[in-house]
Amino acid sequence: MIRVVVSETPIDVAAEIVALDGLCGGAVATFTGLVRSDGGVGELLLEHYPGATEAALERLAAAAVERWTLAGAVVIHRVGAMKPGERIVFVATCAAHRAPALEACSFLIDRLKTDAPFWKRETRGPDATWVGERESDQDAAAKWH
Repeated sequence: MIRVVVSETPIDVAAEIVALDGLCGGAVATFTGLVRSDGGVGELLLEHYPGATEAALERLAAAAVERWTLAGAVVIHRVGAMKPGERIVFVATCAAHRAPALEACSFLIDRLKTDAPFWKRETRGPDATWVGERESDQDAAAKWH
């Protein structure tokens, strides 16, 4: 089972975990990313390219399911305007054992940062700045090639 959602709707982590719990009797690994308030960020605006973003995330999820023989993978990413502390991304994997579930979860969060078309704008007071890709994100994604 692969579930990919890109939406302005808040993420219901509990419901997503319950859905995965029923798929396997082994391990569910999750990662939840929150909007940071680094340097006084008051708002994060995330834009995407509809259709292309979902397709990129589906390709990543399918690669994870195949590589680690997962029973399920979920990738949910928020778009639109968000405040610090709000959930921005949720990744979960389900496998027969913890190692593949954890590795696949790490793979998905590392790769989606570089492989899916999202654009971020941070607002601090009256100033808004578009945020470029970080070298650390490239480094994290590169370890999975």
